[in-house]
Amino acid sequence: MSDVLGNDVLDDVFGTQAAPAQWIVIATAVAALLVVAPRPIWRLSRNAITIAHEGGHGLIALVTGRRLEGIRLHSDTSGLTVSRGRPTGIGMILTAAAGYTAPPLLGLGGAWLLTEHHITLLLWLATALLLAMLVMIRNAYGVLTVVLTGAAFLLVSWLTDPAVQSAFAYTVVWFLLLGGVRPAFELQAKRRHGGAPDSDADQLSRLTHVPPAMWFLLFHTVSLCSLIGGGRWMLGL
Repeated sequence: MSDVLGNDVLDDVFGTQAAPAQWIVIATAVAALLVVAPRPIWRLSRNAITIAHEGGHGLIALVTGRRLEGIRLHSDTSGLTVSRGRPTGIGMILTAAAGYTAPPLLGLGGAWLLTEHHITLLLWLATALLLAMLVMIRNAYGVLTVVLTGAAFLLVSWLTDPAVQSAFAYTVVWFLLLGGVRPAFELQAKRRHGGAPDSDADQLSRLTHVPPAMWFLLFHTVSLCSLIGGGRWMLGL
């Protein structure tokens, strides 16, 4: 009996699910835009982008052989990822560059999974990544934020029907794609007013002797290309 149940679960996770109607794809895009565009709502929803941002730093730190010591998420939607290793070199550069590029690239990967009809797999992968990240969180607000986000994915995966799961998954991916565009522009505006002197772009400039403007160009290119590419995939264009 347990083997049958296990096989059923694996079939659900790694199998394919029916694509939603086109109007649902468009409606979820509009819903995500309404969560990203208005400033009052963005102040809250940006926490989810910060999770992806700091998770990107942490993941690439591990992949490049650095020692990840912890991640902190703050109520002002800022975050901090601390890793140990060489203070210079390709590992440090890739780690610093991963933050602003992580949300749109995650959105692009999610869009690909959705076009391949792996809706349940996307939800489970997101839950697994959040659980893995939870181990490295080092402050109470960060724990609360990641737990609540992971619980949302888990509840939708276990307790809702395929139609709700599909709508939720599409909304999340649209949110990552749309929400991944805004932070770099916000950082540029803050720097023009003398803020954020130690931003990711400034750290990358010191590491590579490449002007911060070029790193902002990279952030914008990745986020906008991901939005265009992922959006076309999901809309079937």
